[in-house]
Amino acid sequence: MFNFTGFMALFIKEVRRFYSVAVQTVFAPVVSTLLYLLVFGQVLDAQIETYSGLTYSQFLIPGLVMMAILQNAFSNTSSSLIQSKMHGNLTFVLLSPISPFELYMAFVAASIVRGVAVGLGILIIGIIWFDLSWSNPLWIILFAVLSAAMMGGLGMLAGIVSEKYDHLAAFQNFIIMPLTFLSGVFYSIHGLPEIWQNVSHFNPFFYMVDGFRYGFFQQSDVSVYLSLGVTTIFVVLVSAINLILLNKGVKIRQ
Repeated sequence: MFNFTGFMALFIKEVRRFYSVAVQTVFAPVVSTLLYLLVFGQVLDAQIETYSGLTYSQFLIPGLVMMAILQNAFSNTSSSLIQSKMHGNLTFVLLSPISPFELYMAFVAASIVRGVAVGLGILIIGIIWFDLSWSNPLWIILFAVLSAAMMGGLGMLAGIVSEKYDHLAAFQNFIIMPLTFLSGVFYSIHGLPEIWQNVSHFNPFFYMVDGFRYGFFQQSDVSVYLSLGVTTIFVVLVSAINLILLNKGVKIRQ
């Protein structure tokens, strides 16, 4: 049976971990992401044509919100796990009466909370200052939660396979950052040459950004159902890999 008490204890512990340094884990990402909006939005507002009836700033905000959700969900699980491994306190979690599935769900749920909290801060400012509206909140919530869950799982995978902070930094700088910036956050892929449009379709982050943006404008570069399918497949795939590694104790029980 699912150990709900153990799950909640670990989940609350993980939320308190990032909440205790909220200036660094929540407010700083909000401010740094808003700088992109101020710079790109003000400079390129009249120069880039996006979806009909939208300013570039309005088009940009959902992409920035999703970028913040992805990066912070990844950072939450990856940083927590690598710190626990390096400091040796992961042993106490593994000795507790909690299964690998419950451990995984607690870490991912906390990463969803952090990612959505950062994204919500950016979204509120976008609604107030840039007259941003939304067409379908259910799509917005669905893609925000699924994308944060996928990135939380990917962060846990990076934390498991990394043996030191340098390995985690390489994972973030050479995989997560490029895929995030090349996911259509700052542009519609229809403005790219055909070869780069085709390359973008192999980037799973593109489908998360595009589906999330659909919830605001009911316009997207590909079908929202395709985006939902790709995102769901990656959530299941990443979760399965993590659960296999956790059950075998790969690089966490040595």
